Amino acid sequence: MEKENDQPEVPLGPDGKPLSKKALKKQQKDAEKAAKKAQRQAQQAAEADAQATEDFSKDRYGNMAMLQSTEKPDRRLVRVEELTPGLAGETVWVRARMHTSRAKGKQCFLVLRQQQFNVQALVFVNDKTVSKQMVKFAANITKESIIDVEGVVQKVAQPVESCTQRDVELHVERVFVVSASAPQLPLQLDDAARPEHDEEDASRPRVNQDTRLDNRIIDLRTTTNQAVYRVVAGVCDLFRSTLTGKGFVEIHTPKIISAASEGGANVFTVSYFKNNAYLAQSPQLYKQMAIAADFERVFTVGAVFRAEDSNTHRHLTEFVGLDLEMAFNYHYHEVLDVIGDMFVQIFKGLRDRYKTEINTIQKQFPCEPFRFLEPSLRLEFPEAVAMLREAGVEIGDEDDLSTPDEKLLGRLVKAKYDTDFFILDKFPLAVRPFYTMPDPQNPKYANSYDMYMRGEEILSGAQRIHDPEFLTERAKAHEIDIEKIKSYIDSFRYGCPPHGGGGIGMERVVMLYLGLNNIRKTSMFPRDPKRLTP
Repeated sequence: MEKENDQPEVPLGPDGKPLSKKALKKQQKDAEKAAKKAQRQAQQAAEADAQATEDFSKDRYGNMAMLQSTEKPDRRLVRVEELTPGLAGETVWVRARMHTSRAKGKQCFLVLRQQQFNVQALVFVNDKTVSKQMVKFAANITKESIIDVEGVVQKVAQPVESCTQRDVELHVERVFVVSASAPQLPLQLDDAARPEHDEEDASRPRVNQDTRLDNRIIDLRTTTNQAVYRVVAGVCDLFRSTLTGKGFVEIHTPKIISAASEGGANVFTVSYFKNNAYLAQSPQLYKQMAIAADFERVFTVGAVFRAEDSNTHRHLTEFVGLDLEMAFNYHYHEVLDVIGDMFVQIFKGLRDRYKTEINTIQKQFPCEPFRFLEPSLRLEFPEAVAMLREAGVEIGDEDDLSTPDEKLLGRLVKAKYDTDFFILDKFPLAVRPFYTMPDPQNPKYANSYDMYMRGEEILSGAQRIHDPEFLTERAKAHEIDIEKIKSYIDSFRYGCPPHGGGGIGMERVVMLYLGLNNIRKTSMFPRDPKRLTP
């Protein structure tokens, strides 16, 4: 403990003697100067560091507030497919999905995808618009997020082979996330878009069909699927426009009916209040009733239901039916002429108007171009039987064609006539529905026909019986309850023109035209015996 009379310790100089008051003051002053200098240096360093890390791009990127229709900005969003050398040097806004991103130093390469088109974009640090933080933000945007990008269109020295817009890229100046995707995707789009049979790329992962269908929303985003369902829309549009041009009227028919359309057991039964009803296997009866009502030529596009437990590459329990019916003057071949030409117009329209989509699909699913003749090739059933027998197939005169028979016949016809599409006329009566008109020259055969693409049936049709008494007789022969189809039979009691038509499976037409191996590739949300979702 310090004593009261103890003196405070006096600092010593270099010589060991106590410092004078003057020297002591000088030492204190020097220490204060050094402290102030150090403080100034620290402050300057902090300011320099702050200046170096200041984000001058902070207003040029980020997560956009949820769009709730609060404003209408005067901004045009340019389509990715419009990004061509003609826009070089122009600043544009694009909304697209983040397909991929790859950061490299002070820059980040992006691929922006919009439906079946994509373009490369580049975010790189500069002194005016893009900071390091902005590049980092862009690199961390999750795949499949929807983003708005402002950038300058620039020509590229070498084509960007991985993108549809090969001759340009986008130099990004602003980027905002409109809708962020979850970071973990159930499947990778690059895997889903990879060719199924590619020996050079055999080690890379593919996505199997069930995984695709279980995660259909993601799977449908591939450029291939975007193209496929534009071809689907094209087939329906060409079907409608061709028939409308030929004087047909589009009608809409009920799908809940009182009796099986085609007879047989392959019908879905549904509860209908206190009774049972059925899902329509065909709009057949109603097309005919429209003809009896003097519409003369009608067609319809709608769902068709078949309760067949068939787990094959070409069967669905629900599909889109393209159906038509028309009155004729003297011979049902008038109907065949119209349908044959309708298919020719559809094939021409797909070939001429959907080249981009077909080329996109063939990159993943290559196949030979679809061949057809104008007018369409027409054979009779006995001719087909003779060709099959010559090829070694055992088949009776009145046997229906099996699936292997159809495929073989398709190959034989292609080899002989160089066409993937043909009409087969005069089927055996025993294998046709009750409302089919028998051939008056040979009652074992019928005035009926099927049409084929690449060796698979895509249309079944015939001249219909328009006499009520004869129709009743044929219905009884097929063991159909007459009371349940009374309104159908009665529709012919007041005069009905002779008529015929056919029903087409839309998904099957698209599958075969594109050379795809499974009908589930052409049904957006397919239904089969094992699938009811999504």
